[in-house]
Amino acid sequence: MAGNWSKQFSAYPLVTKSPVCPSTVVCVGDIAIGDGDFVVMAGPCSVESERQLLSTAEAVALGGARILRGGAFKPRSSPYAFQGMGLDGLKILAKARELTGLAIVTEILSEADVDLVAEYADIMQVGSRNMENVALLERVGRCGRPVLLKRGMVATLEDLLSAAECIAANGNTDIILCERGIRTFGTATRNTFDITAVPVLKAASRLPVIVDPSHACGVRSLVPMLARAGVVVGADGMIVEVHPDPDHALSDGDQSLTIAQFGDMMRDLDGYIQLVSQAALSCTSQSGGCA
Repeated sequence: MAGNWSKQFSAYPLVTKSPVCPSTVVCVGDIAIGDGDFVVMAGPCSVESERQLLSTAEAVALGGARILRGGAFKPRSSPYAFQGMGLDGLKILAKARELTGLAIVTEILSEADVDLVAEYADIMQVGSRNMENVALLERVGRCGRPVLLKRGMVATLEDLLSAAECIAANGNTDIILCERGIRTFGTATRNTFDITAVPVLKAASRLPVIVDPSHACGVRSLVPMLARAGVVVGADGMIVEVHPDPDHALSDGDQSLTIAQFGDMMRDLDGYIQLVSQAALSCTSQSGGCA
């Protein structure tokens, strides 16, 4: 780790690298995140109906995803926007897991709902709007499930690691960090993808790091390119939005891939994943490894 990063992040000993614990592998069933594989989480922004979710789940499983994403509870900017199906959505997610074998990641909005969501989810997602919700962070630290922690829209990397430290301090070190874009002066895209966050977090933190190309740009056509970038800079996986009819999605349709586009992206990524894996093997086989 670069000396300045070591000093910069020294306040977070439970989540930064140490000689005793240089890395953490988060296991979800037979899925290992942070162990060398590029793990893909895919699915719609929101669970809208059983038919919508099950058709998407089957498609992303065939395309190579290992984990199904889908929001049962949705934190929306407008109180008039679709807020999710709640418990009914969780039940549909559970049915999709039974049919496809995919693990489930879904967002938790309140500490009051942690026990309920933990009954259905394999991974508890803390979204960008809740990254600094201390009560929620403390509660998911005691929930017994891995946590996907998304970087806040205006959060520094110190802020992100501070939130992760809060979860870890409450007993849960099975944390996956997610770079999902931050707000900057740019207006051409929904957010600005901070690609440098991935290698910095990988160098400084012991936790797996994934990317969210959908929220990073908010533009469907750019998602495959940002996914490629995530692979190349060493991300441990990605979470991406896929919908059978994105133009009529109840949330985030503009950034959701069609099922065909998801398949094309996954086939394209295979070559990049193989190149990165070969480079890593070559690097570790050299005397002294890589700097």
